[in-house]
Amino acid sequence: MRVVLKFELDAYPDEVWAILHDPIALGEVVAPLIELEPVGHRRFPPTWKTTRAPGDHLVRLRVFGLVPIGDQRIRLSTSRRGDARILEDSGGPVSGVLGLTKHWRHRMAVSPLPGGRTLYRDRLDISAGVLTPLAWIAAWVLWQYRAIGIRRVIAGRTQRG
Repeated sequence: MRVVLKFELDAYPDEVWAILHDPIALGEVVAPLIELEPVGHRRFPPTWKTTRAPGDHLVRLRVFGLVPIGDQRIRLSTSRRGDARILEDSGGPVSGVLGLTKHWRHRMAVSPLPGGRTLYRDRLDISAGVLTPLAWIAAWVLWQYRAIGIRRVIAGRTQRG
C-alpha cells in the first residue's frame, strides 16, 4: 500500500535537500511522537551517508521516548529525474513490531518552484502481509504527523523561516 505527501515549502530547494540529509532534522520531524536514537554509536553522524559514500545507519525508535517499537535500517541513495532530486531509503524496519513489515520503499523528492520555493513529495510503499491494512493506517497517521513536522523544521531552519 502507498502513503503520499505533496506540498509546497517556502524554502530554497538546496536548503530542503540539506535538511533531508540531516539526521537531527529527522528526529525533530517526528518528535515528540517518535524518538530516534542511533544504534551502535553514541551519536548521529553530521549527515546521512548515501550510496555515493556507502553506509547503513541503524536507528532505534520509541513512541514518546518510552515504548520501544523496533529498529530501522536507513540506507540512502540519491538520483535525479528531470529537475527533481530524489532521496530514497531502501533500508526499512528490522526488528520489533516494525519488523513485521515485509516491504519498505521510501522516496522523497525536492523540485524547484518559481520564487525560490520548493515542491516536496514523499512516498512510502509498504506491505506487511495480512497486516498490511493495519501497517498502512499506522504509516498514514505517522506521515500526516511527518508533514506537520517537515513544515515546522523547514520553517525553523531556513533563511525565510
